[in-house]
Formats: sequence, structure tokens, C-alpha cells
Amino acid sequence: MKSTVYVIGVDYGTDSVRTVILNANDGDEIASSVFYYPRWSDGLYCSPQQNQFRQHPLDYIEGLESTIKDCIKKAGSNIWKSIVAISVDTTGSTPVAVNKHGTPLALVSQFETNPNAMFVLWKDHTSVKEAAEFNEHAKKFGINYLQYVGGIYSSEWFWSKLLHVLRVDASIQKACYSWVEHCDWIPFLLTGGNDVHQMKRGVCAAGHKALWAHDYDGLPPNDFFASLDNLLDGFTSRLFTQAYTADKAAGNLSKEWAERLGLSTNVIVGVGAFDAHMGAVGGQIEPYHLSKVMGTSTCDMLVAPMDDVKDKLVRGICGQVPGSVIPGMMGMEAGQSAFGDTYAWFRNLITSSVKDLIKSSSVIESAVADNLLKEMNDKLIAHLSTEASKIVVNENDELAVDWLNGRRTPDANQQLKAAIINLNLGTDAPRIFKALAEATCFGARAIVKRFNEEGVTVKGLIGLGGVARKSPYIMQTMADAINMPIRIHTSEQTCATGAAMFAATAAGIYNKVEDAMAAMGQGFDAEYQPNKKNVELYNKRYEKYKALGNMLEQGF
Repeated sequence: MKSTVYVIGVDYGTDSVRTVILNANDGDEIASSVFYYPRWSDGLYCSPQQNQFRQHPLDYIEGLESTIKDCIKKAGSNIWKSIVAISVDTTGSTPVAVNKHGTPLALVSQFETNPNAMFVLWKDHTSVKEAAEFNEHAKKFGINYLQYVGGIYSSEWFWSKLLHVLRVDASIQKACYSWVEHCDWIPFLLTGGNDVHQMKRGVCAAGHKALWAHDYDGLPPNDFFASLDNLLDGFTSRLFTQAYTADKAAGNLSKEWAERLGLSTNVIVGVGAFDAHMGAVGGQIEPYHLSKVMGTSTCDMLVAPMDDVKDKLVRGICGQVPGSVIPGMMGMEAGQSAFGDTYAWFRNLITSSVKDLIKSSSVIESAVADNLLKEMNDKLIAHLSTEASKIVVNENDELAVDWLNGRRTPDANQQLKAAIINLNLGTDAPRIFKALAEATCFGARAIVKRFNEEGVTVKGLIGLGGVARKSPYIMQTMADAINMPIRIHTSEQTCATGAAMFAATAAGIYNKVEDAMAAMGQGFDAEYQPNKKNVELYNKRYEKYKALGNMLEQGF
């Protein structure tokens, strides 16, 4: 009989970090903890009007320590003695400027309040200009260095963010020795890294965002970058040539972090990866089934056998990288820049002025006002979903395009804007919410359509994450809009669970990630089947969605 050992999975999301302790033998959740980033919650270092979204590394460090210690405390019974490994996933591309020691510049006193010294969150689109330059520049070369990232470079990614920061801030330009993804930095931190050249970079971030590929023996040559802007001349020499799959160990927990967390230095720390990639594993991804991690945005992961894919390239997605999701298989990523963010935007649109009026009311006590606002905020989207579900779908209903944060895939373009049409005096909040929900589902349909057109057939859908579990209305709409069943995974924390599965593999408990998935996976507890009546109507509405999108893209 196997001895009971435990693993920790840490999931860094957009708003919070979530940690779980799982039984490595069967995946049973022993404890979980959530920490909301305090500086981010206060809106510090961000400017939504300028599409600037930065996060301070102290939010990450404090959250890491808080959630792991809280989980160990909740688990009790000296469980720390049986914890053998930790793995981490993060949002991405979320890079940061570091010095030679691999320390983010925001942790240096000189730059502690400088947004350009902080992590540039995935949704930061301040580098739209730089991304456009990369796309034009790539046309000048005989080798298409963008071929493995769908042929289009995005402002959400590694190089465009770096070039923008170097251009706009001379002090950071001078102090920045290297550029590091969040998912690579946390394992480096936990293992006590002190030399950025010794940092183990994950193949996930390297291949999907930084243009790393086996064909180039690493990154594209220096000339590709230097001829675009001399600020990038020589920068590849301060980065990396080798990248590692997430089933490998980054090292052991350092003495400092072992003491801080109350763990042993024998604990293995796995190589990091992006949240959606580990989330797909936590959600028990299957070949040719699109695993949709649905949160503030969506990341859609698909894996296929290498022999099936061969030289096939899918245009307009966020890359295809061997081993990025499951080692030994081709990992493909697509997604939408705003999904849950779309619904949150509409909620805030409705509540922001109401909030101000309630706060300034002379007839409501302050404590009551705070509780009322919290209740309203917590319940509004569920209420809108219920009311929207009562509306009979009509071909000429209010119609929206979901590009509130630009378009991630297919064919990245972060300059695009959203729209809502067919409004009249009978249009109310549930009807607009219905249009927005349908738009996000039409965006998902466009992704499925692109995979199918490029010869990578999507055989099924798997729903993961908060929206998938909390909104039956949106999931039914998606099944109807795509005309495909969607299974919902049982786990509330698929990303953290996936990280724990990788931790178990890195520690040698399992020989491969597929074995960890089989042993630790919790299965599915819901499935939405398409409603045939709505399928026909949504086919017609999808064509109108495409026409409206084309008009926006060409006319504005």
C-alpha cells in the first residue's frame, strides 16, 4: 500500500492567488486558501483608460506565503512532514524587468513605486504599437519567426511588453538586465535563485509568448531583434536558450523559504507554467478536446499527438509548442481577451453610479450601505443570467461583439473595440446581458471554427473555471451557439489542481503527467447538450455577429 504523501498546487490568477494541498495518491483536496492582492485590489499602478495593468511582486510574495501557511494550518496533523512537492502556475504573458540576480526591479528601493518595474500583467495593452512593429518586421525575414505563435504577435506577449517598457522608461532601460515571466520567477524565488542565468525557464511561456522554438535552437537570432530596435541588441544573450517542460524539477525549496513556510528543504519545486496550461491538465484534458479555462479571459487548450500534427500550423492562435501542456504531445493555445471581464464590465457599468449615490445617501447608514452594495455586487450577474434565460431567442435581438479588451484569437488584434447594436426603448439590462453572453459564446465558436478549418478537428469541449461552474445560462448558451456538448469539470480549482499534478510528477510519484491525471482527477459533474431550436437561430445570429465584427474591423 502506498504511503500517503501530499503536494501543493499554487495558482496565480488575475485578482488572487489560490493554493491547494492534495493527496498525491487520489487527488483528494486536504485544504485550500485564497489571497486577494491588496495593491491590485486598490487599483494601484494601473490605468484602465490607458490599458495599463501592473502588479507589484509583493502582492505575489505575500500571497504565496499566506496561502501555503494557511493551507498547512488548516490541514493540521503535522501534514508538513509528508508534503513532497510544490508547483506553480501564473497568468501570462506577465513578465517583469529583473537585475542580474533575477530580482524584480520593483523590489529594489529605487523602483518600488515605479509601474514599469513591476509585472506587466497579461491584459496590459500598452504595447500595441510595438506588437504591430513586430508583425511588420517579421515579414522582412526568410524564416517566419512568428510561425509557431499563429503568425501574429500580440501586445499581450513577452517581446512587445519588453520593448515598450525599455522605450518609455530610461531608468528601467538602464537597470533592466533581463526579462522574466511570472511563472518562471516564482520557482526561482522558492529555490533561492540568485543568478538569472541559472533560472529554469518553462517551455510553456518560452514557446507560446517569447518565440522560443527547437527549430531556432532557442530564440530567434539577435539580428531579428536588433534590426527592429537597437534597445534589443544583445538582449537574447541575457535570456535563455533552453526551456523545460513542467514535469521537471526546478530545484529544492531553499532554506529561507522552507523556514518561512514551515516545510522541509527536501520539498521539490517544479518548473512553472501558465494557468490555463496546468488548468487543462487539472481538468483532465483529452486529445482533440478543447479545454476552456473560463475566468476573466479564456484560454483554450488543445493537445494532439505529435505524429498527427507533424508540420501542420494553425493560423491565428496563441501558438503551438511541443510539450507545453502535456510533455510528449503538441500543445495548442487559443482564447478570448475578455470573458468574465465582459460580464464584470457590464456589472460595473450598472452599479458604479448607483454606488456613488448610495454612498452619499443621507437616509442609509454607512454600514448598511456597504452591506447593500456588496450584496448587489455579489448577486447582480446571477440575477441578470436568470432574467436573460427567460428571454426567447430571436434572430434580430440585440447583438454584441465581445472585443472589450481587443481580440486574442483567432488573429490577435488588441486595437479592436466592442459594439452593441439593435438597441431600442424596450432594451433593458437583461437583454444587453444576453447579447454580451451570446457574443462571448460566438467568440468561442470562432475559435472552434478556426481549428476545424486548419485541419485540427475539435471533437469536444471541456469547461473549466469559475464561469463554467457558476453560470448554467452561459454554458447552455455556449453549447447552443457552438452546437457541441460541453462537459464541466468537478474541481473548483482546476488550475491549482493541475499544478499539484505536475508537482507529483516532478517529485517522481508518477512517471508521466497522464498517470497523475488518471489517479488524481476528479471527473465531470455536468454536461450541457445543444438545444436544437436555439442552434438554428444561433447559426443565423453568428453570421450577423461576423458581419458586425467585419464592419468594426474594416471601418474603424
